[in-house]
Amino acid sequence: MSLVAGSYERFIWGFKLKTLKNHHSQQKPLTLTPLFTFPSHTAPVKSVAVSGSAAASGGADDTIKLYDLSTSAEIGSFTDHSASVTALSFFTPPSLSFPRNLISASDDGHVCIYDADPFIHLKTIKAHKKGVNDLSIHPSGKLALTVGRDSCLAMLNLVRGRRSFYCRLDKEASIVEFGLGGDKFFMVMDEKVSVHEAEDARLVLEMGCGKRVLCAAPGTNGLLFTGGEDRAIKAWDTTSGKVAYSIEDAHSARVKGIVVLTGSNADCGDADPYMVASASSDGVIRVWDVRMANKENPTPLAEACTKSRLTCLAGSSLKSVRQPKLGAGAIDKEQDAGAEES
Repeated sequence: MSLVAGSYERFIWGFKLKTLKNHHSQQKPLTLTPLFTFPSHTAPVKSVAVSGSAAASGGADDTIKLYDLSTSAEIGSFTDHSASVTALSFFTPPSLSFPRNLISASDDGHVCIYDADPFIHLKTIKAHKKGVNDLSIHPSGKLALTVGRDSCLAMLNLVRGRRSFYCRLDKEASIVEFGLGGDKFFMVMDEKVSVHEAEDARLVLEMGCGKRVLCAAPGTNGLLFTGGEDRAIKAWDTTSGKVAYSIEDAHSARVKGIVVLTGSNADCGDADPYMVASASSDGVIRVWDVRMANKENPTPLAEACTKSRLTCLAGSSLKSVRQPKLGAGAIDKEQDAGAEES
């Protein structure tokens, strides 16, 4: 299992979650082993995405950087946006262990669609009148939802490469996430999280988190994990709207990223729907078993300190041995700066 984090200091941090060998305790201890550290951007990193051995980061320098985790190398970049890259997401079909597409969103209001095998720019869609705050791809890979600073929700047809739906919200949403089954989606507006039917966007229920939510990730069994200014990690039952698990004071500062570690990996054992990773603006990344929330002072399963102000976190199982390829639209660092763009 791999984790990638971005920071205000322009750095990208890569870690591999491994099980310590020759340990005789019943619960196998884990460790976060550093893979790489890159000063990848010339401005703060705003977003990261990981799928298999492919990773991407988006920065306030309007650039997307691409990485191969199997070799811990930066392999290229895209410069199709004219403002900060605010969101990134890979689409990986269930039958594959490597991504088929990369979708990016920016403060310029546009969404870009890329082929990931090889990496090449396919289409740019004008999604919002103002900047895009977040995007989420439906599990089918055929559509995506975006929310923007224009206080609107947009649906994008990824097959035809155009916007198919656009509506105004009561308030600006900062986060949008599809559930794992694709039948529901979630939106975050400050300290509130709303659950909607994917078919008609009907509001199912609303959950109040007390303080502003800064990150969210869907889990199995209808759970939604959130983190934010309350420094806690909460697992919400999206059927009842109640908190199923909560790790209070998970970090000493606000939580900026959450990853649900549901993928199986040879180094980490079988899939564990209760294991999550979190990143905080204090520079610390921690791995938790949320079932430890019942304990008075839960201890993380693994921890790493980057000594930087982390802004985002992404993770994936390193199952793929297939290396990402560069297309004509990606600028290989080994090529001249005048390489032809798509």
